[in-house]
Amino acid sequence: MEQKRFYLSTTDKKLAGVCGGIAEYFDIDPLLVRIAFVILFLGYGCGLLVYILLWLLAPKSPLS
Repeated sequence: MEQKRFYLSTTDKKLAGVCGGIAEYFDIDPLLVRIAFVILFLGYGCGLLVYILLWLLAPKSPLS
């Protein structure tokens, strides 16, 4: 059985593919992930930091 890994999305991306990659990993709608990041950013201020860290540290999808 192949182990599931998180990658930046190359097919469903608006900026860097972070939200699309999270959505692909958890098999959910990317819009929900994007809304969650906006809420984290506006409500707690940490959404942008988490997004940037994932953008810098996550590998790009090997399927591209």
